[in-house]
Amino acid sequence: MKKLDALKQITTKPELAKLLGVTPQNLTHTLYIIKPENLYTSFSIPKRTGGIRTIYAPADTLKLIQSRLSNLLQDCIKEINDAKYPNLKPEKVPTLAHGFVKKRSILTNAIVHLNKKNVLNIDLSNFFDSFNFGRVRGFFIKNKNFQLDPHIATVIAQIACLNNKLPQGSPCSPVVTNLISHPLDIRLASLAKKHSCTYSRYADDITISTRKSVFPNQIMMQEESGEYLAGKKLTHEITRAGFSINEKKTRIQYKDSRQDVTGLIVNKKPNVKKEYWRTVKSQCHRLFHEGTFTKKTTGGEVVGNINELEGQLNFIDQVDRFNRLRPKAPISHIYAVKNHSLNTFKLLNGREKTFSRFLYFRSFYGNTQPTILCEGKTDNIYLKSAINMLASDFPKLAKAKTKEEEYKLLILFIRYSARTRFLMGLDDNGGSGNLIGFINKFDEHYKFYKANNPQHPVIIVLDNDKGFNSFPRILKKNSTSLHPATLKKDDYRKADFIHVMHNLYIVLTPLGSKEEDTDIEYFFDDATRLKEHDGRCFNTVLERDYKTDLGKDSFATHIIKGQKNSINFNGLKPLLDRITAAIAHYDSIK
Repeated sequence: MKKLDALKQITTKPELAKLLGVTPQNLTHTLYIIKPENLYTSFSIPKRTGGIRTIYAPADTLKLIQSRLSNLLQDCIKEINDAKYPNLKPEKVPTLAHGFVKKRSILTNAIVHLNKKNVLNIDLSNFFDSFNFGRVRGFFIKNKNFQLDPHIATVIAQIACLNNKLPQGSPCSPVVTNLISHPLDIRLASLAKKHSCTYSRYADDITISTRKSVFPNQIMMQEESGEYLAGKKLTHEITRAGFSINEKKTRIQYKDSRQDVTGLIVNKKPNVKKEYWRTVKSQCHRLFHEGTFTKKTTGGEVVGNINELEGQLNFIDQVDRFNRLRPKAPISHIYAVKNHSLNTFKLLNGREKTFSRFLYFRSFYGNTQPTILCEGKTDNIYLKSAINMLASDFPKLAKAKTKEEEYKLLILFIRYSARTRFLMGLDDNGGSGNLIGFINKFDEHYKFYKANNPQHPVIIVLDNDKGFNSFPRILKKNSTSLHPATLKKDDYRKADFIHVMHNLYIVLTPLGSKEEDTDIEYFFDDATRLKEHDGRCFNTVLERDYKTDLGKDSFATHIIKGQKNSINFNGLKPLLDRITAAIAHYDSIK
């Protein structure tokens, strides 16, 4: 237990600062000169169940220290769990708390209550306010896993607390509340098990469910008046832990009604509420047809935020993905399938199709910057690193770092993942085959949207080698134009760029000096290729041995990205010129 043991052994603020990865001067200045109470801004947000929640956002100096404390405490928790469950992966370690815990979410909290006849929801009143300075300090002194020096416990409480309580908005408040609430979780889980029930907690939401036809009165009973009466043992344990029950939010949900656990329906399978999905679907429809959408707030309708909409779609997709991967028919495992000839769009349910269209819209139609698709993740690394180091030469691709401004990339790179493979048919394992399919379907996707025409191009960057041989057949089907215009109609491989259709372009790596095939690696000099990592290099073209030399992934990550300040990227300038020219061309015709 390296982190936990180190924390238990220290006795001074400088030692704690070192463990947190900050300077002692910074820690002292933040806590005792400026003082935490002067380092917060507050704002209010509406609660999901009504009412207002006040958030206290710490300033960057304090937030950094709190984030480091949160990471340290989470590392300590992992070490405690590893010692207790040495043979289990983190996601398999049993847990009662699901809020603000790694590998846990409202989904993992909900699924333990699937297919139950009765589901009890309890809300703890003023949850964060229940953790005062003395309680936080006392926990770290007395808890058997920590037993910290009192001076260190005091400093931790000073970092974590504001006005004698844990503020909502601090990065370390959630992990501290979970640590202090763990004894309550243990006792309530034991009480639940005694009466054939299942227990879980997500922050201040407690859920206890059972397959019994009648909910155990020893835990909670509903009187004829409709009011709920908590059992003596339940009340005792919650009061003993320093909390109280919010009676207004206490309810037992029966099997023949909609059972809701932390916002998800759990009657048969985890699912989002119908009205939640209808709202998201309606917003997507307006986005696709008008380019913007609105959302309802307590103050009336306001312009919607596309990032927030994507977060909601991600949440719905997380639930759908879980249900696909549950053990049943083989098609449920399609997320893991790597059959690149498979048209996954045909397999998507209605919500997944909407999400797929949203991702297409955001990346390729309503994109707010030029979008780049490469054949693989290593090409992304090469281009990003080159643009970073050559930013002053390519103002359309990036803003160079100055005394006044930070470096800023002005183009968007598509990052391939299991999600892009399943929802969009795009990943780097399929190579150029995926991109041929992308071009084939581009016009169909483009015509689905009715919003104003795209303002930025989509540029596919390809190696100018035999892998391109499959593309001319596809390009001839479209009214493509080659640039410069003096080229012969089908002389694709000599083009600076190819305008395929709409806002879609192809940029090939320039042919070699003797018109030989090229890939992006071709444009790095031998000095770069011969740089070593772990005793191996990428080697020159003539000497390269793919069995013993450094692989492309390692070359891209450890040499090009890791040592970019010492790399000569001038060889990539002609390729970046072509990308810039394609952007300029679309700017002239859009």
